[in-house]
Amino acid sequence: MDVDETQAEVGLPLLSQLLLEWIRGEESEGMAQANYANAAAIIAENLTAINWAGFYFYDAKLDELILGPFVGKAATVRIKNGNGVVGTAFKKGTTIRVADVHEFVGHIACDSDSNAEIVLPLVTATGAKIGVLDIDSTMLNRFSEQDEQDLTNFAQVLLRYV
Repeated sequence: MDVDETQAEVGLPLLSQLLLEWIRGEESEGMAQANYANAAAIIAENLTAINWAGFYFYDAKLDELILGPFVGKAATVRIKNGNGVVGTAFKKGTTIRVADVHEFVGHIACDSDSNAEIVLPLVTATGAKIGVLDIDSTMLNRFSEQDEQDLTNFAQVLLRYV
């Protein structure tokens, strides 16, 4: 690890630190599927009131987001680009925090216990949109602006190692 890398890690949110230490400890740099799976587990284990955490990846031929590694109940496998919270966040290229998923027109319900959701687009360093990080909660209004910032950082750290 060089000095620039060490300096960049100072001030990382705890969730990002946990992810980084796990990837380095497992020497899993470049092992995308394993790192996505462990990232979902780290979120599920360390955030309160989370009942689903995982990834959807964009398939340009289908113009759909396809279920990737996750922790939680079985989920919708294919989501059309622009549909639901997942497809909308991907299409717009912006994070969406939903305080009450029951009020989100077009919400795709996989688990009736879910009440709030946050979806963050995954964008590579070259600007390619590859998918989303999707997290559901049993609590209404679970995700704060701070959560959004911390999870954005988490996704950026993850994308450096997949």
